[in-house]
Amino acid sequence: MTDLRPLTGESPTEPEPVVVDRVVDESPRRRPHPAWIVAGVGFVALLGAAAFRSVPSVLIQPLHDEFGWSHATISAAVSLNMLLYGLISPFAAALMDRFGIRRVVCAALVLIAAGAGLTVFMTQAWQLVATWGLLVGIGVGSMSMPFVATITGRWFVRSRGLVTGILTAAGATGQLVFLPLVSVLARDHGWRVPSLIVAAVALSVAPLVWLFVRDYPSDAGVRAYGAGPESDVGVRRPVAGGAGRALRVLATAARRPGFWLLAGGFAVCGASTNGLVGTHFVTAAHDHGMPPTTAAGLLALVGVFDVAGTIASGWLSDRVDPRYLLLGYYSLRGLSLLILPSLLGPHTQPSMWVFIVFYGLDWIATVPPTVLLCRELFGADGPIAFGWVFAAHQVGAAIAATGAGFVRDLNGSYDLAWYVAGGLCGAAALMSILIRRPARSLEGLA
Repeated sequence: MTDLRPLTGESPTEPEPVVVDRVVDESPRRRPHPAWIVAGVGFVALLGAAAFRSVPSVLIQPLHDEFGWSHATISAAVSLNMLLYGLISPFAAALMDRFGIRRVVCAALVLIAAGAGLTVFMTQAWQLVATWGLLVGIGVGSMSMPFVATITGRWFVRSRGLVTGILTAAGATGQLVFLPLVSVLARDHGWRVPSLIVAAVALSVAPLVWLFVRDYPSDAGVRAYGAGPESDVGVRRPVAGGAGRALRVLATAARRPGFWLLAGGFAVCGASTNGLVGTHFVTAAHDHGMPPTTAAGLLALVGVFDVAGTIASGWLSDRVDPRYLLLGYYSLRGLSLLILPSLLGPHTQPSMWVFIVFYGLDWIATVPPTVLLCRELFGADGPIAFGWVFAAHQVGAAIAATGAGFVRDLNGSYDLAWYVAGGLCGAAALMSILIRRPARSLEGLA
C-alpha cells in the first residue's frame, strides 16, 4: 500500500488521546453506576464526621458541672470548632483537587478521632479548645459541605441537585440523630464515654473511604452519571496550586456581588442553625424545666425531618429557581425562631411538635440551592467558591454560638438570641432574591 504521508522527513504527529473517548459507555448495565457507590460512602463518611459535632450541645452542662467552666468559655471552644469547620473548607476543596478525595478525607477522619479521643484526658479549659476546637475543627472542616460539592460536581450531571440534598442531609442530620445516644451515655456513664465512642465511629469510616472512593469517574473507566459522550465532567485534569488556588478563587469571586449575597445569607443560615439551635437548644430547654434527654430527643427529630426537607430541596433545586427557594426557606425559618421562646417549657406541647416538624424540614434545606448557584456563578471553581461561602456560614455559626452563650450568662435567658436570629433570617431572604443568575445555566443545572 502506498504511503501518502508528505515527505517532510518527520513522522506524523499523533493526536493527543482524549480521556473521555476511552471511557466505556455503560448504558446497558445491571449494576449501579459507580457514582452511586461513591455517593453512598460519602454519605457514611459525612455521617461519621457529624457524630462528634453532636457532642457539644449535650455536654455543655456536664462540663460546666465538672470543671466549673462558664457557658461562654465552653461555647468559645465550640465557636473555634465551627469557625475552623468553615475556614478550612475552601482549602480542603482545593487540596482534594490537588491530592485526591481519598487522602484528604481519610486524614480528616483520623484528626476527628484523635481530637475526640484526647478530649477525655483534659483538665483545663485550653485543652478543651485544643482538642474539641482545634483538632476536630480542622478535621470536620476538611470534609464539610465542599466535600459534597466536589463529589456531585465530579460524579453527577443528572440528579446533581438530588444527590446534593442527600449528602447534605448526612452531614446535618448525623449531628442531630446522634444527640439522644450521646445524651443518654453522658447521663448514665459520664461525658467521656460518648467522646470515645464518637472517636471510634469517625476512625472506622476511614477504611471505607480508602477502599471504595475514587477521585474521578475517569479513574474507574466510566463517565459521570448522566454525562453525554462529549462531556468532560468527571475527567481527570492536571490541577496545580493547592491551597493557593483557594485564595485565587476567593480573589476572583469577591469581585462579584452574587458571592457576597450568597455569603451573607449563608452566614445567617449558620447563625440560625448550628450556632444557635444546634449548640444551645438543649440548654435553653433545660432552663425552662425540660429534661436534657427530652430536649436532645427533640433535636434528633429535627434531624429526622431534615432528611426529608433537604432531599426535597435538592429535588426542587433541579426544577425551581434556587433564589426563590432560598427566599422561602429563610423567611419561614425567621418566623419559626421568633415564636420559639413562647413554646419552650417543662413539657412538650403540641405547638412544640409543630415547630420541630416545621423547623426540621427547613433546617439545612438552604444548602442544595446554594451549591447550585455557586456552580452557576463560578463554573469549575464552584466547589471552592462554595467553600468560601460555607466559611461565612461557619463564621455566622461561631458568632452565634459565643454570642448566645454571653446572652445566657448576662440575662439568664436565651430569648434575645432567638429574636435577633429571626430578624437576621429576614435579611438573608432579601439578599437571596437579589442574586443575579447567569443567562445560561451550566450543564446539568438547567
